[in-house]
Amino acid sequence: MSPVAYPGENTPVLAGLNEVLRPAVALYLDLHRHPELSGEERRTAAALGEWLRAAGYAVTEGVGGHGVVGVLRNGEGPRVLIRAELDALPLAERTGLPYASEGPVMHACGHDLHLAAVAGAASLLARSRGAWRGTVVVVGQPSEETLTGARALLEDGLYERFGRPDAVLAQHTAPLLGGMVAHGYGPMLAGSVGFEAVIHGRAGHAGTPQLAVDPVLTGAAAVLRLQGAVSRESAPTEQVALNVGSFHSGTGSNLVPALATLGITVRALSERALDRLAGSVERIVRAECAASGCPRDPEITVVSRSPVTHPDPAATAAVRRAHVELYGPERVAVWPPAMATEDFPFYGDAGASVHGMTGIALSYWMLGVVGPKTWAGTPGPAEEKLAALPPNHSPEFAPDVRTALPTGITAMTSAALTWLTADGGRADAGSAAATGTAPR
Repeated sequence: MSPVAYPGENTPVLAGLNEVLRPAVALYLDLHRHPELSGEERRTAAALGEWLRAAGYAVTEGVGGHGVVGVLRNGEGPRVLIRAELDALPLAERTGLPYASEGPVMHACGHDLHLAAVAGAASLLARSRGAWRGTVVVVGQPSEETLTGARALLEDGLYERFGRPDAVLAQHTAPLLGGMVAHGYGPMLAGSVGFEAVIHGRAGHAGTPQLAVDPVLTGAAAVLRLQGAVSRESAPTEQVALNVGSFHSGTGSNLVPALATLGITVRALSERALDRLAGSVERIVRAECAASGCPRDPEITVVSRSPVTHPDPAATAAVRRAHVELYGPERVAVWPPAMATEDFPFYGDAGASVHGMTGIALSYWMLGVVGPKTWAGTPGPAEEKLAALPPNHSPEFAPDVRTALPTGITAMTSAALTWLTADGGRADAGSAAATGTAPR
């Protein structure tokens, strides 16, 4: 399975893939070696900005934090926004790769690959302006892992400053065979709410616990009781999840601390279920504090919220059709609903309260990153392989750049061309985007 031999590779736009691929690989390796946490993506943003300027884009940096926006105008036609993320995760890498990052930060979710793929697609589009008409807007989004970056960009006037897009496109790495893409229909990714809950106890001596109120015990009781919000307050057929990802308290074993802090995330595939589960978190934490006799009510803060990801059905069908034409049907799969979450929906109707616009079509697909040898060497059918392979957010997550990056570049390029055509798209391209249909 060649990483660059596709049925449609000789189209005018994709013919230059091999010329773009080598510098895109170099960009990926550099980004992987130098990951940056959410809100700290200065170097990553500068690298993307430099690439886009060299490709002929008008570049604006510092949008919504460290966000980067590159605009390439090529006559009248649709406006297509292609998005990739800048930030990494607070993990120490354990892949053993020669280009592994050092220290406590790692690109364990594939954002480095997303960026390199979008950079490659931006270059291919810039080199082939005779084959399409319209405007390409490339966005390097900061702070996706904290689910705050898309909102920050939009609040900083992304659409007002750079134009309302007809379509917004994004892709995400997944532990599928490299060279494949997968599209989802209906809810594709869960919505989520993230909480920080501060429990107030009364500090004291470990030898006289009766004179103190132990927030560790209260927090532990809340952690156990919260699991019932899924197992006993949600229908067995409902896809919801709750995770207590952090529990911080105390400074020594001979002290009863004054505070305990819980980091809690809930996820669901419907906004109604998400609201109900979020309400359960507040009720349970408050109830456990009351039962323990805490001297103050807990401080429960919503630190992040993301909507359910619903890609536009017509746009999804159009992009999937383009991918089938490019790769063949054996490389294009269907992605089932997943409990991962994204802030990508804010670019569409879910973010209308932020950007004030409706009818922007969203297309989002998954990109396979597992090398053919690794895939073949992992026993069992596909579902067992997926369970055995290191997932996103694992310190051992290691995309096979030889197969994944060429596919990421061509998948994004061909998706953009679904709107950008030689005559500027269909005559009704603007109204089609406004009504949720995709020109083809």
